Amino acid sequence: MPSAYASHFGINNVPYGIASSTKRATPQAATRIGDEVIFLGPLAETGTFKHISAPLPEIFRQTALNAFAALPKDVQSQVRSTIQKAYSRGDYSSAAEPIGDVTLHLPVQIGDFTDFSASKDHVLNASEAVTGTRAYPPAFMKYPSVYAGRSSSIAVSPKPVVRPHGQFVEDYTVPQKTIIFGPCRALDYELEVGAVIGKPVEGGQMLKAADADAHIFGLVLVNDWSARDVQALEMNPLGPFNGKNFATTISPWIVTLEALKKFEVPAPPRDETVSSFIDDKNAVNYAINLEVQLKRNGATETTCRVGFETMYWTFRHMIAHHTIGGCELRTGDLVASGTVSGQGDDEHGCLLEQTFNGKRPKTLSNGTELRYLNDGDEVRFTGVAGLPEDGVGFGDCYGVVMPAREF
Repeated sequence: MPSAYASHFGINNVPYGIASSTKRATPQAATRIGDEVIFLGPLAETGTFKHISAPLPEIFRQTALNAFAALPKDVQSQVRSTIQKAYSRGDYSSAAEPIGDVTLHLPVQIGDFTDFSASKDHVLNASEAVTGTRAYPPAFMKYPSVYAGRSSSIAVSPKPVVRPHGQFVEDYTVPQKTIIFGPCRALDYELEVGAVIGKPVEGGQMLKAADADAHIFGLVLVNDWSARDVQALEMNPLGPFNGKNFATTISPWIVTLEALKKFEVPAPPRDETVSSFIDDKNAVNYAINLEVQLKRNGATETTCRVGFETMYWTFRHMIAHHTIGGCELRTGDLVASGTVSGQGDDEHGCLLEQTFNGKRPKTLSNGTELRYLNDGDEVRFTGVAGLPEDGVGFGDCYGVVMPAREF
């Protein structure tokens, strides 16, 4: 029986991941077409890639995709084309296994994680939910807001997420505010897309936005889980810490920019003039249809549908801003977009926006009240580029909330 996401992985996609199985116990490079996972090391050993001038049998046996991601774009393109031809001829069966027999792992070794806030609608909605006023962060029209995340807590879907502990205000409605310690009471998801760095940016290179695509290996779905009550206490010039550092989930398959090329759309025009390094006359987003499903007490409900093309700042802008001060980017680094949100009530990519920071709860179809996440809630992100029949999607990014540990 085909899986729910077989249609995401048509012949035009050819994503990359790290997989293992009973037959192939050591994690190694793989791709997916339909419901078949093709292990690229064994495929390389058949001579399939012998015309390509790169040590692919060795690279594909590695437990992370970093070495492959750093290869020149033309070599990666040759690999993609060769896989497509081998699949069309049927010359791959000895390297293939059903998706149900495979375990997927973190696709790259992630040295650093940077989380941006690139959506105009999200920053306005979040500002209103928290402060009662719709306002942009300082200098948002000049560059996207950003903070440095923790790569150590990034895991591949479907690893469970344990409710974190932290310090937060017990009750904001009373005059005397008391700070307490305990399990987070306002656990949230954040619907994001992440760019995985391929070709590194050397320290001091000061990249221009228009040149940034050369450094992006591909995109993944990202859930940057957030403890909103803990985060609220951390609202200071240094940014969030314990409210954001406990868990980030990414989808297992990296979808390349080559696969997404057909789905490029113009980015929104700039509302203000920007510095020349970040001024990208041909700035593009991608027509990726994103969806959030929440499952609670056995009932599943779609809480958000939004297009990634709504984002004001693009990955090109983000990477240029990241490097302009001299900071390097290394292969495998993750650069996330921040919450993807649109203007509609059904286009809010987090519960902070949807429930107005818990002050305007929603009623789910099974009658339960939704403010923030409960223990046992299951959150699933999906993303499809263009139309379903195009066959270019991300699969899912899934997590289930587990109770806080005893302390």
